[in-house]
Amino acid sequence: MGLEPEPLFQAWSYFRRRKFRQCADLCSQLLERPPGEQAAWSLKTRALTEMVYVDEIDMDEEGIAEMILDENAIAQVARPGTSLKLPGTSQGGGPSPAVRPVTQSGRPITGFVRPSTQSGRPSTMEQAIKTPRTALTARPITSASGRYGRMGTALFEYIFHHENDVKNALDLAALATEHAQFKDWWWKVQIGKCYYRLGLYREAEKQFKSALKQQDMVDTILYLAKVYLRLDQPVTALNLFKQGLDRFRGEVTLICGIARIYEEMNNISLAAEYYKEVLKQDNTHVEAIACIGSNHFYSDQPEIALRFYRRLLQMGVYNCQLFNNLGLCCFYAQQYDMTLSSFERALFLAENEEETADVWYNLGHVAVGIGDLNLAYQCFKLTLVNNNDYAEAYNNLAVLEMRKGHTEQVGDLQRSYTAAQKSEEAFPGHVDTQQLIKQLKQHFAML
Repeated sequence: MGLEPEPLFQAWSYFRRRKFRQCADLCSQLLERPPGEQAAWSLKTRALTEMVYVDEIDMDEEGIAEMILDENAIAQVARPGTSLKLPGTSQGGGPSPAVRPVTQSGRPITGFVRPSTQSGRPSTMEQAIKTPRTALTARPITSASGRYGRMGTALFEYIFHHENDVKNALDLAALATEHAQFKDWWWKVQIGKCYYRLGLYREAEKQFKSALKQQDMVDTILYLAKVYLRLDQPVTALNLFKQGLDRFRGEVTLICGIARIYEEMNNISLAAEYYKEVLKQDNTHVEAIACIGSNHFYSDQPEIALRFYRRLLQMGVYNCQLFNNLGLCCFYAQQYDMTLSSFERALFLAENEEETADVWYNLGHVAVGIGDLNLAYQCFKLTLVNNNDYAEAYNNLAVLEMRKGHTEQVGDLQRSYTAAQKSEEAFPGHVDTQQLIKQLKQHFAML
């Protein structure tokens, strides 16, 4: 007959095995016994925190509320290449927006969905004001995790992450750093995190800079770069990352941060170079592999892109998006035997209607490519069944209807010319738009 394990030891075992609910319940039972142990309090706060933990470095969702209520003064007309708001046209020979989908601000969609990109932003004000507290992180344990041993740090993380009470967390951090006679860099970082969450970016910048002077840490550099990006100062963030690389050579998170900024500034070729540098340090970095594969695909190199996506498959990435990309690469690389099976697997793995709509939309393009317009029509219709707001599907259905001769209004040259001018403003280098404007001017000259 085995002996019963000591309850606190069993709770620690649950925590190490990431069974946080059982750990918290067992700690609650321990705290009901007199007297309550401080170790049980600390472990319970850690368990409850880990259940809703959000990595503040990676998780940065700028929704409609932040965009509308932003009171930070920035340059209204920024110099080219110095702003994320107006990144301009593609630089460095990257793929043009004509062949690569872009976000609402004009930046090309990357190969990796990140919380800070527009693809992850909420579409309504109701969603925007909800606190994002359900995201998990794939990053390894950071340097801050080792400080959970003290009750004060565990309590701060509990208030900040679990209770989401930033004001009280800020008060606790301010008292703690005052108690430490302003010599503890960790508490300064926590104050900076609170200021950042409250939208006080300049105050957060001061705290992170002060912490860096006391202790040079990669995490602090990443936090400070987030502040500069929110202030729309990508060049300052780039310089910060490059200075960090001088001190932490080969640090993957810093190199990846540089690549992300270049990607958001629409400098795709430089971003690809830095992602390749990431792979030299860590050849299993999913984000770098996905972004390089995406860049090759939109640069008319589907065979090379296929190699990168197959690498992800070998690494165990198994989701709808990957098989969707594999299907497209196989189709454009003329490996037709794998195209439909990849899309079938993507449909099977789709977790929501938006993912299903993406697969049907791409199947519609495949149908157009093989000349089966009836199948294409059905695929685009199924896209709208799953996502009624899919603008690209409406556009392609309109083109198919026009080919069938089902036009309701023909000959409105003025509206066509106005629309073409707006198209030229959005993408000055689009050849088809320029040819259309030339034809319209010839029509007007004949009138």
